[in-house]
Amino acid sequence: MNCLILGAGLMQKPAILSAKELGYKAVVIDADDKAVSIPYADEFRKIDLKAKDEILEFAKELQNRGGLKAVFTAGTDFSASVSYVCEKLNLPSHSFSAASNASVKTLMRECFEKNEVPSPKFMKISKEELSSGCENLLGAIKNELSFPFVIKPVDNMGARGCRMVRSDVEFESAITAAIKYSRTGYAIVEEYMEGPEYSIDALVYNGTFTVTGFAERHIYYPPYFIEVGHTMPAILPEKIHDELISVFALGAKALGLSCGAAKADIKYTKNGPMIGEIAGRLSGGYMSGWTYPYSSDINLTKNALQIACNEEPVQLLERRIPVQYTPSILCKLNKKPYELYEIPCIRTAAERAWISIPGTVEYMENITEYTDKAIFDTLPRAAVTLGGEVDFPRNNVEKCGNIIAVSHNHQIAMEAAEDAVSNIFITLKPNTKKTDDFLNCVYQSDEGLFPPDAFGRLTDEELNHISGIIPEDAKIADNIPEVLKSEKYNKLKDWNYNTILQTAQKFDILRRSHKKLDARTFWKAVMRGGIQAAVYVSDSQ
Repeated sequence: MNCLILGAGLMQKPAILSAKELGYKAVVIDADDKAVSIPYADEFRKIDLKAKDEILEFAKELQNRGGLKAVFTAGTDFSASVSYVCEKLNLPSHSFSAASNASVKTLMRECFEKNEVPSPKFMKISKEELSSGCENLLGAIKNELSFPFVIKPVDNMGARGCRMVRSDVEFESAITAAIKYSRTGYAIVEEYMEGPEYSIDALVYNGTFTVTGFAERHIYYPPYFIEVGHTMPAILPEKIHDELISVFALGAKALGLSCGAAKADIKYTKNGPMIGEIAGRLSGGYMSGWTYPYSSDINLTKNALQIACNEEPVQLLERRIPVQYTPSILCKLNKKPYELYEIPCIRTAAERAWISIPGTVEYMENITEYTDKAIFDTLPRAAVTLGGEVDFPRNNVEKCGNIIAVSHNHQIAMEAAEDAVSNIFITLKPNTKKTDDFLNCVYQSDEGLFPPDAFGRLTDEELNHISGIIPEDAKIADNIPEVLKSEKYNKLKDWNYNTILQTAQKFDILRRSHKKLDARTFWKAVMRGGIQAAVYVSDSQ
């Protein structure tokens, strides 16, 4: 019996392995015939995941040669393609209408608005409206929304083309990029929601809604929304926890999700929970396939796949505990949208990304050997190889890699992950324009001060206290200027969790031998780009 998996990237590996564990033939499709998880499949066919009629014909072929048990995806944009095929072949899934509501952000917002689900005000923008002129378009938006607002494609994930707009000058490039990243040529403009953000997975099954992962998202670096990691479980008061789950369930019901996975990005604002978006699939970003299984001992993907196979998800039913709707949600309803449950975590998993300044990769290494037993995974991105181009990320697919640490102690898990990230080092090719422009603070006019500084900008007065030459082969940790030892700077950490002192100490490991260095040039580079910039300046001598 065949199980058809949409997607052959790393995020789909748990689905492929789960299908085989359940005793089915894992048949995988993807537009990329070099995708990393193809070797795990029993059979591969090159098909674009948005070509739903071609997928349907292939599914019918599988039915005729061995039978088709399920169609499934996780961590892709294409849950609507799954539901389209399942609806045609009478297989378990969300309805195609519901999956479309959960895939196209404007449809999603309309469903939320109709059903009084807390979510931001929005406007839909087409490429035709954009071609009529940005000035008039911006004026119409400003009549409805105030700065800052958020622009994103209606139908993409991974924060591609998603950006905060804080002023008139940022608008044109942001709306152009969002429409470029949209498969259908539409963008959505939304009011900005202020507050901590959470990512929640759930499985919808026989009228029940079971939360299977509740993580705090760590998002930084405006005007973009870069998730530098997540920590599971999120630690927050029970009242807020239950409010967030209640609103998620209300939103899922508004979309019509009834059989399969649901995934929410949701904020807790001054007005309570507000939904960023809900997808009709399991999450990507290492959450559903890695951090939740580590945290709970539950193979979430396998349970979701059992639902798609019309089988009883045994672990789900054995481990779930009831969750109560909050009264403020119940008062909006004639009846409960679902019976609420959660499978709690029994330990903490912390995922953290590592980030590079712009440049060309020479090689990647560990500064010190890392042997902490809490580190479960080190997951470099495929592009971070010799000669590959790296940049400070503008979306969540441009990070250099990820670390996952697990512990029964919440703080230990986070510290272990961040310490491991701090010891991963990418050497950049010296004398490269892209890196020089970054160090010289050459910004794009529409991005503000982006990419950000590693530690901040020294004032002219502070720079006047840094002068002279750092001798050849001198230890940098012994030559830190007094101004950088001050309380203002000594506790700061860069995007890879290094302090200025740690940066100096790690330079001494990486470049025990170096030429003499101009102190002002060197420390300005450190403040701008951290350890990578320090080594780059030394190597470019």
